Amino acid sequence: MAPVSLPEEFRRIAEHFKPLAGQGALDLTDDAAVFTPPPGRELVIAADAMVAGVHFLPDDPPDLVARKLLRTNLSDLAAMGATPLGYLMTVSVPKSTPDAWFAGFAQGLAADQAEYTISLLGGDTTSTSGPVSLSLTILGTVLPGQALRRNGARPGDGIWVTGTIGDGALGLLAAQGHIPDPEGYLAGRYRLPQPRLALATRLHGIAHAAMDVSDGLVQDLGHLCRESGVAAEILAADIPLSPAARAANRLDLCLTGGDDYELLLAVPPDRDAALAAAARAAGIAVARIGTFLPGPPDVTVHAHDGSVLPLVRGGWSHFA
Repeated sequence: MAPVSLPEEFRRIAEHFKPLAGQGALDLTDDAAVFTPPPGRELVIAADAMVAGVHFLPDDPPDLVARKLLRTNLSDLAAMGATPLGYLMTVSVPKSTPDAWFAGFAQGLAADQAEYTISLLGGDTTSTSGPVSLSLTILGTVLPGQALRRNGARPGDGIWVTGTIGDGALGLLAAQGHIPDPEGYLAGRYRLPQPRLALATRLHGIAHAAMDVSDGLVQDLGHLCRESGVAAEILAADIPLSPAARAANRLDLCLTGGDDYELLLAVPPDRDAALAAAARAAGIAVARIGTFLPGPPDVTVHAHDGSVLPLVRGGWSHFA
């Protein structure tokens, strides 16, 4: 009897995605995954989407596209102080997409699955007449009651960020050839975010509130202020910038551009030392950039001379 050939969709799943499947995925042969969460842990679930020409450049290498998709979702887990468990993914591509694209995409996922100890649980593949569209739902776990929220910031808490701010937005300009980037640092930061999981899982008992910076520092800080019912003042001089970002001299874009995927934290002053120790243990830099205050949920940015820095826009919006 001649071997039964698989339809193209199932052939690609078997060839490229089945090797990524973890425990509970049932070898991607059923309609859903079946698994038991670790005992004594709460599930944390987040979902995000990426579309070619919006969240990544259409000619970006498929392995980097895959890693960015996974890492932006891992950043959501980091913002909650969660440990990764697994993910579901939907891939919609034009019918003309070559098999080599799928191979590269799967290689990128495999690299980050190994780095972050996570596996594929299931998903779907479809064709589309539009651009490549990707969606990922990620699952993580925390100890009961230890998930970090946006609504816990209090007046007097310091405003802290990890890493450097502005590289992602500048990296898009660099990748498009609009600004110089001789070493490729900025474009690399845009294409390959660094989810701060190593620090995030150490923040229980230190941070009152947290979120990741994806839509721009000022805009995301505003989200945290609204949920917590506080105001915020930040100092432009204290915003941590990479040497490449300083050379670009675009502070406005660094404050509002997005795609940083750094953590934004509310930390009471008596826990500054604990935060510093946790950051050292994680090997991640942190910087205090301002203070949460009583008042309406407004964000004020002070320039180097103490004056209020006017901003043309607050941050990224999908619908503006």
